[in-house]
Amino acid sequence: MQEMDKRYDHKTLEKQIQDKWAQDKTYQPKANQPLYSIDTPPPTVSGALHIGHVFSYTQTDILARFQRLCGKNVFYPFGFDDNGLATERFVEKKLKIKGHAMPRSEFIAKCLAESSLASEQFKALWRAMGLSANLDQTYSTISPRSRQISQESFITLYEKGYVYRRNEPTLYCANCRTSVAQAELDDQEQPSKFNDIVFKTVEDQTLVIGTTRPELLSSCVAIFYHPQDARYTHLKDQMAIVPVFGNIVPILADESVSIEKGTGLVMCCTFGDKHDIEWYKKFNLPYKQSIGYNGKWLESTGPLANLNFKDARKNILELLAQASLLKNQRDITHNVNVHERCKNEIEYLAIPQWYIKILDFKEEFIKQANQVKWYPEFMKSRCIDWIENLSWDWGISRQRFYGIPFPVWHCNACKHVILAPKDLLPIDPQETKYLNNCPKCGSDQILPETDVMDTWNTSSITPLICFDLYTNSQKSPFDVQAVKEFMPMSMRAQAHDIIRTWAFDTMVKTWMHYDVIPWQEVVISGHVLSASNEKLSKSKDNSKTSPEALLVQFPADAIRYWTACANLGYDAAFSEEQIKVGCKLITKLWNAFKFIQIQTSAHQVPAHQPDKLGITNEWILTQASDCFERYHTYLTKHEFGHALSAVEKFFWNDFCDNYLELIKNLLFNPDQYSKHELDSTMWTLYQVGLRILQLYGPYLPHVTDNIASYVYNLNSSIHTTNYTNIQTHLVFNDSAKLMRDIINLTSNIRKLKTEQQLSLKTELELLTVYCVNITPDQIKPHEQLIKGITQAKNVLYLGQAGENLLVNNGDNINPVYNAFVQV
Repeated sequence: MQEMDKRYDHKTLEKQIQDKWAQDKTYQPKANQPLYSIDTPPPTVSGALHIGHVFSYTQTDILARFQRLCGKNVFYPFGFDDNGLATERFVEKKLKIKGHAMPRSEFIAKCLAESSLASEQFKALWRAMGLSANLDQTYSTISPRSRQISQESFITLYEKGYVYRRNEPTLYCANCRTSVAQAELDDQEQPSKFNDIVFKTVEDQTLVIGTTRPELLSSCVAIFYHPQDARYTHLKDQMAIVPVFGNIVPILADESVSIEKGTGLVMCCTFGDKHDIEWYKKFNLPYKQSIGYNGKWLESTGPLANLNFKDARKNILELLAQASLLKNQRDITHNVNVHERCKNEIEYLAIPQWYIKILDFKEEFIKQANQVKWYPEFMKSRCIDWIENLSWDWGISRQRFYGIPFPVWHCNACKHVILAPKDLLPIDPQETKYLNNCPKCGSDQILPETDVMDTWNTSSITPLICFDLYTNSQKSPFDVQAVKEFMPMSMRAQAHDIIRTWAFDTMVKTWMHYDVIPWQEVVISGHVLSASNEKLSKSKDNSKTSPEALLVQFPADAIRYWTACANLGYDAAFSEEQIKVGCKLITKLWNAFKFIQIQTSAHQVPAHQPDKLGITNEWILTQASDCFERYHTYLTKHEFGHALSAVEKFFWNDFCDNYLELIKNLLFNPDQYSKHELDSTMWTLYQVGLRILQLYGPYLPHVTDNIASYVYNLNSSIHTTNYTNIQTHLVFNDSAKLMRDIINLTSNIRKLKTEQQLSLKTELELLTVYCVNITPDQIKPHEQLIKGITQAKNVLYLGQAGENLLVNNGDNINPVYNAFVQV
């Protein structure tokens, strides 16, 4: 047995144990055990990982390690979300290029190269943090296999009638030059002005309309009032003249107009908001586009041409003021939709888009959400609220380059959609020409689809990708019966901000493909907050402490300890102080087990449990069993923080403060005790130590496995052991109760000596024990134990209590001390 060093050298020992895990394939799934499958979020390849990622991914790893110790075959794949807008913007920023300003194939090649490099950096960090995912079995959402599965998913759902294409008003980010989904919007409060603008009817009547977006006058196609608004009912069937631009628009009535808001008149522009879209469809209004795909006003807008929205607004207000058509302005603050990735305001443009039908199936999706178990449970309401408030079908088209192409060509003559044969997938229609004529009309005017899929369209099928990994591509992810043997997966772990995207979208896809829920449970983590109380974000670069820098300064296990101290589902501030507490724990573990190693080397440990273990050993085994019961209950509910607290209390209070102190006299003076007492204590010390390492294992994998390799002769890692083989249910209630009284007695003696400023090793000539809660006959058999702990030469037992119990009986301090205690 190799002797433990005096101090734990985390920089050396963590790397050594990580290499051993990789060499021994410690975390490879064991096929002969019940399957526990984890759908873990593939981090977006869009920059360096921050401490917020470490926070949430480590919490998932704790739960994975727990299930492995429960005897489960933990299938814990890991992915990298490296297709789509986030990666494009990362590459553009890093390389100082613009995708739209260079050949598409060249830009895609740069994205692939940078994605591969970032993925390897991510893997290195996860290994350093001790994640037990199988990092040799990973997936990439841009890989050929993922592209194939995603494209086949699209074709399958199109054939089922869930996917359609339409020239629809859609949410559009001019900064990112792509359409976006409702789930990708954030609300942002911004200052603005409410502008009262003068219109004229063709009969020269004056109308005043209030608006926050005067720059959209060039797209005005109608004016609306409420049909019961007596101020305007006389305008029915009249026409109005749009100021500055001079075009004639109808004045229409609609009940959705608020009589109280503004002047009661509203202009409809294509498009300023979703009300404009509703009116556009309801009244079959013309589409007048003002904004180009680059965010600049079109040439057709005359004086606003080539201006961005801020300059266009400024210009039109100046023109209105010059013409005395700007009647009034007042400052307001209102919420506007912004793109979550770049925080620029969203516009609405009519673009041919691919959509997945979701509005027709809200009730079904709510039913799906209710079938899944949510941890914490209140997170389910966030999902259901999102479903209930959906107002758009899911737009999955993106006008970008680096993404998964739609496997589609279009007939320019008859507009027929031509799907790629499934045996040719993955395919890029822009790179592969359709060799035949249109199967519907025979035309040879075949054009490729140029849009790519939204990245969530692929992320939402991670259970399918996981199934493909699990079966090594031996079974098709679209073999419904085969997949239903794998799904629902056991657990989805994710943060609360992507409930509306990843969680919901995955439920949508899984229901449409298989009519099942994707996972049995969803475990929601919180965020790490910056100093300004914001979520840490790669895009904001507001994490001033990188994981790599922390790993230079602290053990990985200490950082993991901080992540485990948070409450499930709640945001937490980064705490270096908590990491330092983790360092103290690691030191305490190392020192405690160094003591155990010394003792187990000096005294033989029995191979089997001795009979009549003795009160001290029976007490600590009872405490260990009670601890494990609480620990197991908490972790079964994914309450890793509460489970850790249970272990902490047992290790620090019961084991270190009390048990080790209680047995030291026996270990240091074995001649004063019987061989049976020594054997019982050595067996218990050895077994309880192993139990502690196993309990701490999910949280502190490096130090626990290192200690186990020094102290215990295991055939493999502590992390591949099973709770049922180590956490034996040994409960001795009578002994535990009596031992608690003895511990209380010894605690009082320690307190007494401390109050008298005496060393705890100071001998007592006489210890008088007043027995109130127990009888002298119960406690007297353990006199040797009491003497050893209290350093008492003699013990006197009385059957009733006197006065002034917890004080020295003399006023003068002298070499001989007496003490009075009550039990």
